[in-house]
Amino acid sequence: MDEAVSYCGLVCRSCPIYLATREQDPKKKCQMRAEIARKINDLYKEDLKADDVTDCDGCKAESGRLFSPSKKCQIRSCAGKKGIENCAHCSQYACARLEKLFATDAGARERLDAIRSAL
Repeated sequence: MDEAVSYCGLVCRSCPIYLATREQDPKKKCQMRAEIARKINDLYKEDLKADDVTDCDGCKAESGRLFSPSKKCQIRSCAGKKGIENCAHCSQYACARLEKLFATDAGARERLDAIRSAL
């Protein structure tokens, strides 16, 4: 389970951005990116356009494509500096940054809690 879970508890393989990256039909890919931008704007009060939704191979990817807002993600940066598999392995779990994410994605908390309880 760990390898499929990002630092913050999201699952890359089911992430709309990850799925749009892998979409082969250019028209469908464009529609997916427009929907992603709309959802991000609604949830996080951003001002993204479909063209701002870049390809992503997951936030743990050492090289390759990374969704542009992920480059400045504080959770990703923190976990990367600590060299941990994901935030469930952190001694400061669950920090304020995670709590903010959990408010919009309870599934992320459930996944990390499950990982943490198995440690």
